[in-house]
Amino acid sequence: MPPERRSRMRPERRARARPDRKTKMRSDQKARAGTGGPPQKAAPSSRRTPPAQPGREGGSPEGWRRGAPLCVPGLPALDCKLGRVHSHEDSDDSEVENEAKDSFPPQKQPVWVDEEDDEEEMVDMVNNRFRKDMMKNATENKLSKDKLQKRLKEEFQHAMGGVPAWAETNKRKTSSDDESEEDEDDLLHRTGNFISTSTSLPRGILKIKNCQPANAERPTTARISSVQFHPHAQVVMVAGLDNAVSLFQVDGKTNPKIQSIYLDKFPIFKACFSANGEEVLATSIHSKVLYVYDMIAGKLIPVHQVRGLKEKRVRRFEVSPDGSFLLINGVAGYSHLLSMKTKELIGSMKINGGVSASTFSSDSKKIYTSSEDGEVYVWDVNSRKCLNRFVDEGSLRGLSIATSRNGQYVACGSNCGVVNIYNQDSCLQEANPKPVKAIMNLVTGVTSLVFSPTTEILAIASEKMKEAVRLVHLPSCTVFSNFPGTKTNISHVHTMDFSPRGGYFALGNEKGKALMYRLHHYSDF
Repeated sequence: MPPERRSRMRPERRARARPDRKTKMRSDQKARAGTGGPPQKAAPSSRRTPPAQPGREGGSPEGWRRGAPLCVPGLPALDCKLGRVHSHEDSDDSEVENEAKDSFPPQKQPVWVDEEDDEEEMVDMVNNRFRKDMMKNATENKLSKDKLQKRLKEEFQHAMGGVPAWAETNKRKTSSDDESEEDEDDLLHRTGNFISTSTSLPRGILKIKNCQPANAERPTTARISSVQFHPHAQVVMVAGLDNAVSLFQVDGKTNPKIQSIYLDKFPIFKACFSANGEEVLATSIHSKVLYVYDMIAGKLIPVHQVRGLKEKRVRRFEVSPDGSFLLINGVAGYSHLLSMKTKELIGSMKINGGVSASTFSSDSKKIYTSSEDGEVYVWDVNSRKCLNRFVDEGSLRGLSIATSRNGQYVACGSNCGVVNIYNQDSCLQEANPKPVKAIMNLVTGVTSLVFSPTTEILAIASEKMKEAVRLVHLPSCTVFSNFPGTKTNISHVHTMDFSPRGGYFALGNEKGKALMYRLHHYSDF
């Protein structure tokens, strides 16, 4: 009988068409018990039993009824309909379970349904200046909340270069077996190239994007003298000749302003974070006062006089990476070492000629000083003794100096536009060290040098010429060909810095803009 017709039969007819299994099994047991012995095997017949067909059990017409079990003496009942072997007790339990399922009360329907719950609330995208930038085409005048949430997530991940570590919600793995199973699942669920690419920065072309200027919410026309990223937070500091130090949140889109500190009659020559990021130090062009802004307490502390420091002006200074020392460049070849905690003088060091620039080594144990005579001095911080002294090859006057964070390189910039890159070990041991590479892509004096945190990029710039900024790939010592590009508004660069993990690069120019760029090779800030 076709399944469609059988489903239209009355329940009582279907009950009569299907005999009770319990009654049939009991009658079979009584028949076997009356013989007084075990069931006898049937004599073999000369006729071949026709093979069982799908949906039919046995070769007799009685066994062709759908769902009738085939009972073989000494073996449990074989149910071909369900495709499994089961005992009589299992069939009783399944019938009890089916009866219990049928006795469940029907699911209740809600008394009242609000039609507005099913309607998606639409969000206006045109009349909001923040959401307007997220429109991909003119037809997206309105978006649902779910789509807007997805769009915001995409924009955030695009600005950050991926999902930040604090936003990851990976579950903790309980055992090594679970880890191996998850690895196998990931391997089977992915297609394509299974050979991973190198994590090192490739040379030639740099994947870089121009972002909103860091100080877009506080525009100014005064020259930007200092741009620096906070060592721990996603914050950038911008200071200039407009007497203000401003802090901005870095998001790559709007960069909202956090705070601005105004210093009356104090055009800022340099501003810098402390190593722990809790203080901001600032000096002026024509003053000997050192301002210290406590970011935790929100207090501005002026340091008018340092005992033992006989300088009429305090302008250039450096903070040690470990946060213990403050180095102030004075006149007549003097460099003064101060305690960062008490701002008291520890000792002074003197070179021949004037001090052009100075910097600490990555371990804060040595000081490198570049002189106006083209020489480089290496000092021991604890003893304040000169460890080595050498002439920067081809330099007539040094203008800038920088050390890499991994302790491998020392870069020296001269007034002729050449940047010599040395190994730090050779600078300590050799009297006339040879540079690993001489970068000659600038034709005017190199006034700014900064290494990236990963020591894969060296940024060089000159404030004497427009667009005079280059990014050098390390260790190949080759310049990236696509930066700064042809159509830029970089102008004269006075300061540069990389974010703590190399994801952003910022520079300040004479037009009052702190330009910022996103380096896509690095996923973190």
